[in-house]
Amino acid sequence: MNWDRIQGEWKQLSSQVKSKWAKLTDDDLKTVSAKKDALVGKVQERYGILRDEAEKQVDEWLAKLPPRHGGSSEHGPGSPKH
Repeated sequence: MNWDRIQGEWKQLSSQVKSKWAKLTDDDLKTVSAKKDALVGKVQERYGILRDEAEKQVDEWLAKLPPRHGGSSEHGPGSPKH
């Protein structure tokens, strides 16, 4: 998952962000505005953790997001040959 996708889907994903980090406020999410550094900073600030730990949490959250529409997932029973 790349951060460009996060920016494009921020409104939908911000509710997941709030579920993951409940201490973030709606104003925090507006301030973050789909910027990774800002999200890491807010997680660090609200939870009183080191920046490295906040970044690790954000990266782990990103890695767990499901892939979107197609991509490299397989569809169908292989490639037919004619």
